[in-house]
Amino acid sequence: MRPPCEQFVPGYGDANADFHVIGDHPGVHGGVETGVPFTNAAGRRLQRVLHAAGLLDEPDSDAPTTDDVFFSYLHTCVAEHPTPASYADCERFFDAELRAISAHVLLPVGERATQYVLEHYTARPVSDDLDMDALHATELRGGGWLVLPIAEPAEWTEDEADRMTRALDTLLATDYRRETDLGRFIPGGDSYRVR
Repeated sequence: MRPPCEQFVPGYGDANADFHVIGDHPGVHGGVETGVPFTNAAGRRLQRVLHAAGLLDEPDSDAPTTDDVFFSYLHTCVAEHPTPASYADCERFFDAELRAISAHVLLPVGERATQYVLEHYTARPVSDDLDMDALHATELRGGGWLVLPIAEPAEWTEDEADRMTRALDTLLATDYRRETDLGRFIPGGDSYRVR
């Protein structure tokens, strides 16, 4: 699972997470200096929202203690301006990571990550021009995942941060795992939960 580059920022957090935060690349969403995704100024804004929702123990950290959150990138390699070919090279690593973590909720951050997640992990028709203002903090159903797009944190207003916190609070108050107990079909009555 080593990407095709010299320097990269691997995924970080709880490998059994229910929430998977997906960014574009380390040059946009931090991690170049720390080796941990979402540790630049915009990433710390997102950390504060996740903390307010109870998903991070401490915000504003270079190595946040995560409760049920995993952070990663579509393009893990450190590059100032990744090319379409380098995104394609990194795609298999991201897809393997996403399926290994198997989170219930995908949180794509920014237009590129949202475009990719909607295109590959939902059955929604996707246009080339996403309206991130309309999609921000809006729950969408995916192919086995819930998707909660996040507008670029570097461009958030206070209202957008509050909107994201409220959306996470609302989601956490529901059965976001959407699991069913099939144990009733198994002799002995043991619980067997599937999504």
